Amino acid sequence: MLRQPILLLAKSDKVKKLVSTMPVSSGIVTSYVPGETTESAVDATSVLIDDDLRVTLDFLGEDTLDLAQAEATVAAYKDMLAELSRRGLAGRAEVSVKLSAVGQALPDIGEKTALENAREICRAARNAGTTVTLDMEDHTTTDSTLGILRELRKDFPETGAVLQAMLHRTEADCRALAYEGSRVRLCKGAYMEPETVAFQDRLDVDKSYVRCLKVLLAGQGYPMIASHDPRMIQIASSLASRYGRRAGTYEFQMLYGIRPAEQKRLAAAGETVRVYIPYGQEWYGYLMRRMAERPQNLTFFLRSLVSKK
Repeated sequence: MLRQPILLLAKSDKVKKLVSTMPVSSGIVTSYVPGETTESAVDATSVLIDDDLRVTLDFLGEDTLDLAQAEATVAAYKDMLAELSRRGLAGRAEVSVKLSAVGQALPDIGEKTALENAREICRAARNAGTTVTLDMEDHTTTDSTLGILRELRKDFPETGAVLQAMLHRTEADCRALAYEGSRVRLCKGAYMEPETVAFQDRLDVDKSYVRCLKVLLAGQGYPMIASHDPRMIQIASSLASRYGRRAGTYEFQMLYGIRPAEQKRLAAAGETVRVYIPYGQEWYGYLMRRMAERPQNLTFFLRSLVSKK
């Protein structure tokens, strides 16, 4: 019941100004974001890799309407990729990119700019020895994002896609993307979407997630199962066995700071597990979506706000 109010709160400029004055080291923030710099993110990556986990890194920022900011985001990713390569981590760490952070929302030139910038990041990733996954945002960007993905895959077929089970269209999108060499991350979805395009009931979202899992695991691609739900993880493991999937032909993905013991347990059992690490100064929107997903953290979060100096 708290999910929609929290997402609405995330759009409040007053709340954003208040929350954004919190240092990134404050309580609930560091539970989900290891730091603001490339160095802090790479250090967190190194620790996880030492625990036999893999990583995908997201330089936080979205919905930019400033070309210079989009270019700065590209530069940040290139810096990250160079550092991963320098420290010998690129083989087990990739990057996740939101197209709206690299220009997709710019008037008139958005798709062209986003494609060019994403292509530059993909090239840097390949040179570093790793890959890029295009994050999915709200439903208004789905067609544009999948169109840019198709263009990128002409030169960089290793580029990953993300699909959100809460959208009515996603099962069909899974069928379209379940081909050999196609990497697809399936998540439930973290955006507030209208009932015309998305399931509103949690059970309906879960049912859609399982239907999509079946399509991806029965297909020829590389499914990336993004869920912290114990029941979904169990279902995914059973389906992988049913469809003859060997370990290493799919992977589990979880967010940084959520169920770390389960991440290690799955890895110890021989599963490939990738942890999504966000970093950077623009952590507010990301944090509020995590609050919406896990409202039980709201009390701790509000206490941090009240007690800050």
